[in-house]
Amino acid sequence: MTTRIYLDHASTTPVIAAAKEAMTRGFEHWGNPNSPHAEGRGSRALLEEARETIRQALGWRHDVIFTSGASESVEIVGRCATPAGRTYGATEHAILPHAMGSDSIVLPVDRNGLIDEVALVDVLSRGPSLVAIQQVNNETGLIQPLDRFYPMIRESGSLLLADCAQGASKLPLPDADFIAICAHKLGGPPGIGALLVKDLATLRACGGGQEKGYRRGTQDMPSALSFAAALAAKPYNMDRMSALRERLEQGVKQAGGIIIAEAAPRVPTIGAIALPGGTSASMLVQLDLAGIAVSAGSACSSGKAKASHVLAAMNLPDDVSAGFLRLSFGPDTSEADVDAFLAEFGKIAQRTLASRAA
Repeated sequence: MTTRIYLDHASTTPVIAAAKEAMTRGFEHWGNPNSPHAEGRGSRALLEEARETIRQALGWRHDVIFTSGASESVEIVGRCATPAGRTYGATEHAILPHAMGSDSIVLPVDRNGLIDEVALVDVLSRGPSLVAIQQVNNETGLIQPLDRFYPMIRESGSLLLADCAQGASKLPLPDADFIAICAHKLGGPPGIGALLVKDLATLRACGGGQEKGYRRGTQDMPSALSFAAALAAKPYNMDRMSALRERLEQGVKQAGGIIIAEAAPRVPTIGAIALPGGTSASMLVQLDLAGIAVSAGSACSSGKAKASHVLAAMNLPDDVSAGFLRLSFGPDTSEADVDAFLAEFGKIAQRTLASRAA
């Protein structure tokens, strides 16, 4: 295969043209956004333009704090949110145990990855807490029912942190007190993200002279412009993504694979599959040699292939977890890309079946 096929957009998606153009525009202005001279004021105006574009693109009427990405956004809230307690779901992004601390409470999930609502109610009865729940899981694509959880959380005096790194630009934002987003999952550059804050009174200033006292260092205005342009472009056609995932999943099942969390609501851009009897590491190598890039989960832990804590929390059988793959689609993913993957997956499945029968 001479042209590689990229099906790992949930890790990072290529920077779209509008974002590249916006970053080039930013590079033409060299002033520090915090300097008082004309050059600095010009850069500050562009930074605020990016902030306002993000608000409008997301329909967010409150504060936008620029960060280096969703992980830093989560970390800021974990350190600085006003409630004393800390709670997060068992399938959250790997930054959560660090950001929330060793005394935090972990909410169990069911076999589809949905938060155990009885456990959540129990935690909320113990007193105000910061509750962190992803809008979309980064490995399975599962969509949590935050619209049902949020009224319960607020009624108890607690606050909700929603990690929307995989949902922003693809799904409407949930109602939440804090929302973490990043650019590189939606066609913007890596290294830039934002923390959306409904009420700054719920977030203590925790060090830093920039971004309302929540960050240190000079803001990256060119990347902020690029991030805003990617959001405003809305490059994802979700009906087309749904059709691609349906095509993928039908082919996977025909080849003997299974779909993770098939009965639960899932974002159309992520397909989580497994080949019982196969191994993720072996399949990744075979697919890579065939010119197809996929993953076996999050790429946020030093790029190493590790057992998925998400699948472990879902209590899936060992042969399913061992043969797990995540495919994720971008704006340019085609039916031909999916078909090429299915052709190679079918060969792998046949070899796996023959090996087990031997």
